[in-house]
Amino acid sequence: MKQLAFKQVDVFTRTPFRGNPVAVVLDGRGLATEEMQHIASWTNLSETTFVLPPGAQEADYRVRIFAPRYELPFAGHPTIGTAHAVLEAGIVKPKAGRFRQECGAGVLDLTVEDGLIWVKAPPHKTLGFDNTRRAELEAALGTKVLGEPFTVNVGPSWLVAEVADAEELARMPLSLDKIARLSEALKITGITAFGKSADERSAVHVRSFAPAQAIPEDPVCGSGNISVAAYLAGTGRAKAPYSARQGMQLGRDGLVSLRVESGTIFLGGHAVTCVEGSLRV
Repeated sequence: MKQLAFKQVDVFTRTPFRGNPVAVVLDGRGLATEEMQHIASWTNLSETTFVLPPGAQEADYRVRIFAPRYELPFAGHPTIGTAHAVLEAGIVKPKAGRFRQECGAGVLDLTVEDGLIWVKAPPHKTLGFDNTRRAELEAALGTKVLGEPFTVNVGPSWLVAEVADAEELARMPLSLDKIARLSEALKITGITAFGKSADERSAVHVRSFAPAQAIPEDPVCGSGNISVAAYLAGTGRAKAPYSARQGMQLGRDGLVSLRVESGTIFLGGHAVTCVEGSLRV
């Protein structure tokens, strides 16, 4: 039996227990893929990551990202949480605030500015939505959907749907069973819904549901927010950097920073370590 250094990091918050936690194993060398997947299932979090030496010469470290049931090429909050963990542990020392992470989606550029970690998201793909299934989508969410939904693939694949406003988003009488069935039929990760905010902290509120992947509702979802940014950019409404709030229905209050530059999406957030110790494997 050996001990592996471990952190549980809360992402998209400066306040412990208000964001989205990710489990970070700081040295995954020697673990088989099956062991990583088993640990990820055991932590019972939306994602668990394993830090490894880089394979690409230009990267500072490599990370493997696991949801409870499968490995992901990229996910937003695990990327920022892992970056926070490796910086805090001294595994990586940024040069002029810049460093690089290798993952299944390639080598990603990251920066840290006054504790705010930014990642340049991998290129996303957008797919249309079969409007004959609109009634299924609205039944799954329990509310009317504005505009034309579409799917964004940034590693995870999210069907993005806009609702009337943040208040409607909060009170949707959604059906997780219907969301799971629609997700399986469309072969997507889940549904991310958003609505315009009336508060002074954010432009939109966001909720992400992936019950087909054993994640009924992701507290604060990086890839879901990237997908919303892609949707807003595609409809000409992401012309300036903005913030999004997520997680209030789960007792959290994550704040996500986003900006779109020439079609490239940048995701930003703070993070704080809540648990530190070791795993025995």
